[in-house]
Parts: sequence; structure tokens; C-alpha cells
Amino acid sequence: MSGTLAKIAEIEAEMARTQKNKATAHHLGLLKARLAKLRRELITPKGGGGGGPGEGFDVAKTGDARIGFVGFPSVGKSTLLSNLAGVYSEVAAYEFTTLTTVPGVIRYKGAKIQLLDLPGIIEGAKDGKGRGRQVIAVARTCNLILIVLDVLKPLGHKKIIENELEGFGIRLNSKPPNIGYKKKDKGGINLTATCPQSELDAETVKSILAEYKIHNADVTLRSDATADDLIDVVEGNRVYIPCIYVLNKIDQISIEELDIIYKVPHCVPISAHHRWNFDDLLERIWDYLRLVRIYTKPKGQLPDYTSPVVLPDSRTTVEDFCMKIHKNLIKEFK
Repeated sequence: MSGTLAKIAEIEAEMARTQKNKATAHHLGLLKARLAKLRRELITPKGGGGGGPGEGFDVAKTGDARIGFVGFPSVGKSTLLSNLAGVYSEVAAYEFTTLTTVPGVIRYKGAKIQLLDLPGIIEGAKDGKGRGRQVIAVARTCNLILIVLDVLKPLGHKKIIENELEGFGIRLNSKPPNIGYKKKDKGGINLTATCPQSELDAETVKSILAEYKIHNADVTLRSDATADDLIDVVEGNRVYIPCIYVLNKIDQISIEELDIIYKVPHCVPISAHHRWNFDDLLERIWDYLRLVRIYTKPKGQLPDYTSPVVLPDSRTTVEDFCMKIHKNLIKEFK
């Protein structure tokens, strides 16, 4: 492990030394690809099998959506979680000190939403330190990530947490790159770009793919893509998760400062302790989760408006609906 870390540090140092311009774009692209491969080794250690998986944090996914809370110690995650779960849920707030405990659940607009505290991501987890790996495995299954920040020192923390999550292949508030990529058996690398490219040229694309020992593939760039975008597509294990930045402790700042914070995108200021602005936060969470409520109606009776079937808006076919209720239903379905 330490060898991999040393290599990563070496490459990062070289990238920091390299000036960014047309001439070095090719070299930087190669370094980025190498870095991505090393990072992947850290997340999924080679050799597999070994002494079993070790203790994971598999928290059973319950409810209609899962939200992960990420943040430094003492920014008020636990207060926020217990106050949110306390106000809106029939489920008691448990100890949120580690992830091995039962997570909190809130009911909002008829949906059951699971809240998980993801502790200890921050201490260099992407470099394989601590139990970061298991935590991240859980983070990758969330439908929404809330980054909880202290309003008095938000930006430094925000950067560190974002880097940590990015290093694990979690992309926040972004869509998958618009790049077509198909491996082939022969025929070399075919590159098609449907719009002008400011960073990637045939040479760079070839060398990034060569780093992955891929010498035959069709690549279609449908937007102005970066080397990072191409690497994400080749790695193929990236998850794209919406994210809200929750700025806590607003009781400690002035109204003028609050006005400025409100203009920051994806940001919701709150005070977990005083329970200020929770309704705004919940409304925003609902928007970002993009859930659809479907009310069922027994024959000859009024629809049941108390417990809707909740599905993500990307999967709302009749089949998805049946699967959500019970997998045998689809067999008997006419």
C-alpha cells in the first residue's frame, strides 16, 4: 500500500510542477490516467479473496432513498441528524457515532428517506487510510450527499471533502461525460469529435488509452471533453450523485453574510441546534432526490393518499412499480 501512496504523491508533485498549456496537455493526460489507475488500486486492493472482506458497513438499504451526511467532526452532523430524524420521524434517533448503528429515517411527503452519517471519510480515506474504504462504498450507494459545513470555515473544508469524494470516483452535481466509448478487437483507435475540442486531440486520446493497454476502440466526443472526462468513461466505475452543501451554525453570522451565502449554488444555510430553515432544507432534498409518488387505489374505493409508492423519476414504468411492491407481482400482472 505504501508503495502505491508514494507513487501517487510523486505523480501529484509532477502534475503540480507542470505548466498547463497546449504542449504539456498530452503529458498531463498521461499522468492523470496513471493517477486514476493507482487510485483504483487503493480502493480495490489487488489479489482479492484473501482473508475475507473484513468488517463492512453494509447498512441495509431501506426506504425509498438514501442520503449520506459527510462533514468534519464537530460541524453539527449529529445534531442535524437527530433533529431532522427527531422532528419528522416515528423512528427514534440512534447513536450516530459510527456507521455500524442503525441509521435514522425520516418520512417526508409520504417517502421514507434513510439518513446515514458517514464518519471519518475525511482523514485521507481515498489513500486507503482508516476505514475510509468501507465508508466510501456506502457513500457510493447514496441517492444524495449532504456535505455539512461550518459556516465560519466552509471553503477549506468543502475543497478537502470534494477532493476526497472525487478521488473515489464520486462525481458531485455533474452528469456523465457525453463521450461514446466502445472497445473493439481490431482497427486501432477511431476518434470522432462532433464539436471543437479544446483539450483532447487524437494523440492525447491514444496515449491515455494506451496507458490502459487499449489499442482498439471507437471514441466519440460529443461535447468539449477533458482528459479527466475520458478517464472517467474508460474507468467506467464512476457514480454521479447530486449534492447539497448544508451550511450550519448560521446563528453565528450576520444577516448580510447570510444573504451572500444564499446566492451560492447548491447551498442551504441552517442552524441544526435551533432547527432554523429545516423546511427549506427538506424541500431542497426532495427536489434533488427527484422522486415520484404513485398513489394506489383499491377497486371501488378512494385512493390511499397516506402511503404512496415512491420511485425515482428515471424508473417509472409499470414493471418498476410492480418490482417495488413485490417481485412476484409482475408474473401475475396482466
